[in-house]
Amino acid sequence: MNTSLPLVYLSFLIFLLALVAGLVVRQVFKTRKVESTLSKLQKKLSQEKGTAQEYYQLGSIYLDKKLFTQAIVQFQKALKCKEEIEDENKALIYNGLGYAYVAQEQYDLAVRQYKEALKLYPEYVTAWNNLAFAYDRKKLTAQALEAYEEALKLDPDNQTAKKRAESLRKRLPTTA
Repeated sequence: MNTSLPLVYLSFLIFLLALVAGLVVRQVFKTRKVESTLSKLQKKLSQEKGTAQEYYQLGSIYLDKKLFTQAIVQFQKALKCKEEIEDENKALIYNGLGYAYVAQEQYDLAVRQYKEALKLYPEYVTAWNNLAFAYDRKKLTAQALEAYEEALKLDPDNQTAKKRAESLRKRLPTTA
């Protein structure tokens, strides 16, 4: 009788279990690191004024946790910091604000934030994609298509912009 087949199945099962266990352990460490950073930032910023980077970092964690109102507060604090912030970094903050507003379905506010980000950093492809998304949610198809096309000028391999632009072109009436 052949006993190698059950041994192969058992080996495969042990391998799968080890892989899953490794992934779970990795996720636990990643979560602990984020929670530790969150705790440290909350404690520090509740006791003293922070830097724009610290407020941005805390806002980003809140975004990941889908705590959009808290994220908006932190991004606004980052923008109010007296320290000099490079335009590219300021654009990241405005983009984060826009993302939080979109998540709350406040598309007009989101559009304003994305435009501010693009004023500071016109090559910011993610902000172009996000602006297009906000326009699309507002049913402003032509503006959404225009923003996706701008993203494609900057990054011709942008799969999100390619798919969405193609979809929007189908919705736009053709003028012949």
